[in-house]
Amino acid sequence: MSPTDSVHTLTELARWSFSGTALAVLGHPVEHSLSPAMHNAALAGMARDQGRFASWRYYKFDVPPAELPAALDLFHQRGFCGLNLTVPHKIIAFDRVAEVDPAARPIGAVNTVLRLDHGWRGYNTDGYGLAQGLREELGADLKEAHVILLGAGGAARAAAVECLQRHCASLWIANRTAARLDALLTALQPIAGNVPLHGFAPSSPPAGLPTGALVINATAAGLRAEDPSPLDLTRLPRPAGVYETIYNPPETPLLRQAATLGVPHANGLSMLVHQGAKSLEHWTGVPAERTAPVMMRAVRAGLAASV
Repeated sequence: MSPTDSVHTLTELARWSFSGTALAVLGHPVEHSLSPAMHNAALAGMARDQGRFASWRYYKFDVPPAELPAALDLFHQRGFCGLNLTVPHKIIAFDRVAEVDPAARPIGAVNTVLRLDHGWRGYNTDGYGLAQGLREELGADLKEAHVILLGAGGAARAAAVECLQRHCASLWIANRTAARLDALLTALQPIAGNVPLHGFAPSSPPAGLPTGALVINATAAGLRAEDPSPLDLTRLPRPAGVYETIYNPPETPLLRQAATLGVPHANGLSMLVHQGAKSLEHWTGVPAERTAPVMMRAVRAGLAASV
C-alpha cells in the first residue's frame, strides 16, 4: 500500500518528512475515504500540464475529534498546504481557524482549510458540490427552484444556506425532531430574505407543498440497508427530482421509491466529486471544472474496486 493510500496518525505527523507539497483529509474514522484517490488522480493530471504539481500529494489521517485543535496547529507547523475535514471536524474547526470565508459563515462549519502564514483560512465547498451535482445529474438549478430539504443537521444546514444564497423560490425543511428543526429555521431566517422558509414533520407533510419541487435528502437515513426512507414521496405533490447526498450505497430506499415512481433521481457521488474539486481549486488555483472529470473517474474506479 502506498503512503497516499495508507491511514496515517498524529504520531506519524510528529515526525513527518516530505519534501513536496502535502494535502490531507482528516477524519475519524477515515479508512473509507475516497478523497486521496480522486485528489491524487487530479494532481497527476495537473502535473502533466504544469510541472510544479509533480511534487504534490494528498494523504489521509485518522484524527479523533478531541485532538483536532492540536492537530490543526501541528499540520500548520509541518507545512501542509491544505486540509479537508469530515464530520464532526467541520464544526470544531470553524472556531479554530484564523479566517473564515464569508460564504461559510452562515453554515457554521468548514470542510476545507488553506494554509496562511498566520493560520488557516476556512471554506465550505459542500453547498457548491450540491449545486453542481444537481445541475449535472438532474439538469436542475437551485435558483428559483422550490426545494424540499430533509434533515436539520450540519449537512442540511450547508444545503439550506446554498439554496438561500442561490435564491431558491421557496425552502421547505422536514425533520423528525421539532426542536432541532426550529433551531435551524431560526438560524436561517436572517439570510432567507424574501425566500419563503417553512418547516414540517416528515410524517405529516402540509397541504401547501409545491408541485415540481427538488427533494434533497441531507439525513443519514439510507446509509444502512435496514434504514427506512426519510420521507414517503407519495405523500408529496410530484417532485421534479430527488437528490440523495449519500453515495455509498449507491441506491437508498428514497432513491428506490423515486425510481418506482418514475421521478428523476441521483445519488451524492457527483456532490462528493465537485466539493473535492472546489477544495482543490482553493489550494491550487486550478478551476474545479477542469479537475472534476478526472476525479469522477478515479472515484468510480475506487468504488468498483471496493465491491
